[in-house]
Amino acid sequence: MQELYTEEHNLFRESFSTFLKQEALPHYPQWEKDGIIDRSLWKKAADLGVLGVDIAEEYGGLGLHDFRYNAIICEEISKLSMPGIGFSTQSDIVIPYLNTYCTPEQKAKFLPKMATGEWIGALGMTDPAAGSDLKNIQTFAEKKDGYYLLNGAKTFISNGIFADVIVTFVKTSREPGSKSYSLFLIERGMEGFTRGKNLDKIGFKAQDTAELFFDNVKVPFENVLGEPNRGFYYLMHNLPQERLGIAIGGIANAEALLEETMQYCKDRKAFGKQIGSFQNSRFKIAEMKTECTIARNFVDTCIRELVNKKLTAEKAAMAKYWVSEMQFRILDECLQLHGGYGYINEYKIAQAWRDARVGRIYGGTNEIMKEIIGRSLGF
Repeated sequence: MQELYTEEHNLFRESFSTFLKQEALPHYPQWEKDGIIDRSLWKKAADLGVLGVDIAEEYGGLGLHDFRYNAIICEEISKLSMPGIGFSTQSDIVIPYLNTYCTPEQKAKFLPKMATGEWIGALGMTDPAAGSDLKNIQTFAEKKDGYYLLNGAKTFISNGIFADVIVTFVKTSREPGSKSYSLFLIERGMEGFTRGKNLDKIGFKAQDTAELFFDNVKVPFENVLGEPNRGFYYLMHNLPQERLGIAIGGIANAEALLEETMQYCKDRKAFGKQIGSFQNSRFKIAEMKTECTIARNFVDTCIRELVNKKLTAEKAAMAKYWVSEMQFRILDECLQLHGGYGYINEYKIAQAWRDARVGRIYGGTNEIMKEIIGRSLGF
């Protein structure tokens, strides 16, 4: 089978990995304490081209419409256990909506500022009372003369504090069914749009995550993304890429932490022997290596299919569900092999273990993933 990545991809990976190790890794512990990344990192990443990989050159991007570059960004951040860096939220989730559904005027307004890091993007899907049940959202926009009047709230919004433009999922009709939802482009500074506090989470502590509130926000028609009342279909079209991104980060992180744990098991001694030489340790490591190898092959297959526009929603759900479960299981075993040191925050495994827990929740809970897979099988 042909290699997934070319020499150009590998050069991009090397450059981005070096950037992260120089510009982010030394500061990440402090960002974890602060609960937010230094916004200057976005500008530095933009100078490298990382924020505009999938943005057309006419709007200041690299014009590389190749998801493999997005996958590399996600993998390298995940290898270093720095999931709080929200580049993938913008590159893998927000920008695809803008590329696909924006008018030329909207693209000219939003994309250049996102390519330069001046503006940061977010996706506002989840209502406080709806969770993964997207059709049950209560955030509602009433159509007026020249604008929509928006009221409601969103929660768990990654990049929510920093975001300058938020692709927001709202209800625009009281009628039941999938044709009652739209996507709005909500901008920082709109009257009536406010943010709650930066949410204090178990993991992903460096990722700014916020509640958003809409109190009679006047959203002009030119801020509707795509056609009105087509928002639910747009979400369903774009969610597979988001879910594959979770799987990509999950396998990259599991592989990296397994390698670190294997080295720890070689260096650490108990009863006069390397702890990796005990049969239980060898068997656990053998099991984890096998699972990572299986997951890597499946995820890489999904990446190929996405690049070739053949990835189905069901297969993306499989990847998101299985890899996120596997990631947490492996990190839990890795923490166990570290013994008491695994419970000390000084060791990366402690932070990675906390961070991994959300993988089974965000992007749609794994229970929802099983529903998607089951329905595709005729049940």
